Amino acid sequence: MHLKSCIASALVSISVATAASLVDADFQARVTQGFRLIKTSPADAGAWVTDEDKIANYTGKCVHFVDITDIKDPEVLRVFNGQKDNSRVAAVAAITYPAVSHQTEANGLIAQLNTSGPQTWLKALSDFYNRYYKSSYGTQSATYLFNTVKSLSAPNPRITVSQFSHSYAQPSVIARIPGTSPNLIIVSAHFDSTGGSSTARGPGAVDNASGCVVIMEALRVLANANYAPRNTFEFHFYSGEEAGLLGSGDIFRSYKTANKPVLAVVNTDMAGYSPSGKISSYNDYSDAGLLAYVRRIITAYLGSYTTDTCGYGCSDHASAYSNGFPAAYVCDEPDKTSTPYIHSPNDAYSTVSFSTVLRHAKFTMAFLVEANYI
Repeated sequence: MHLKSCIASALVSISVATAASLVDADFQARVTQGFRLIKTSPADAGAWVTDEDKIANYTGKCVHFVDITDIKDPEVLRVFNGQKDNSRVAAVAAITYPAVSHQTEANGLIAQLNTSGPQTWLKALSDFYNRYYKSSYGTQSATYLFNTVKSLSAPNPRITVSQFSHSYAQPSVIARIPGTSPNLIIVSAHFDSTGGSSTARGPGAVDNASGCVVIMEALRVLANANYAPRNTFEFHFYSGEEAGLLGSGDIFRSYKTANKPVLAVVNTDMAGYSPSGKISSYNDYSDAGLLAYVRRIITAYLGSYTTDTCGYGCSDHASAYSNGFPAAYVCDEPDKTSTPYIHSPNDAYSTVSFSTVLRHAKFTMAFLVEANYI
């Protein structure tokens, strides 16, 4: 969910929330009635909408929003209000991202990447009627993903695969390769999808089965190589992204509470449609040091890249960023030349370029190996 160029229709808010509503009885009553509080920009005070409104009138029309109903942390809210959080700035600035210098190690693993598995997994994911986070198909797709990731991880018994439960039925999935250090390097992608409404066909092939199979392929090769990292690697597959960054929001909220030492989060949302033939590195909700590091890695391993901004709360890296963790986002194209089939029944398997998927898998592997030495 990253397009910002769709034309937003006029939307009527059910109610405008004030800061006081975060703690008053009216807030709880609206939640009980099934409404959710969303923001579409830093200046937006918030609007109460139903789940179907979120998908049909916002996601389906490519209007970016963040569901802030469950966000109680004032530091996170300040970020989504467009204000600087000085504590997160200082913490992130303390991380030093080194020169790119591990090509021999990385290239040996990159040579083992291919598109055989990604084609199989992407076909299976896009064959679900949709992967809407509240549908039975969404829950079934989470089970498929969990079981497949466990199977890919099996060659290395040190890898753990778990489900992260949410207030809705579709869990997120996390695979973890433990390192000798607890410091975390995270690569991520969301796996839910929408076709423009809660009941529409939503294959979500490019958005974002493509991103999922990219990090699955990297995990497969690392598991088969019995790779033993210094930093701990995590592979995150988020649910509920299309509904306002719900899954990633829950996870990074819990990571902040637990004070987990996260050195980098690189999110991949859409990795299967690229007329330019280049990875696109986006500017917003990204930290300058990590963003520059990501671009050095792209240049060293793949050549030039494109850039763009994706807009308010455009994908799950915004959850990491708002919770104080260093974040960056890579995509297959700048916004204007990205897939025209997003959030529709036409985001189909047949539109996916697997050479693009492989390009992103190469970047992901290069990033993980290089980041192992942060």
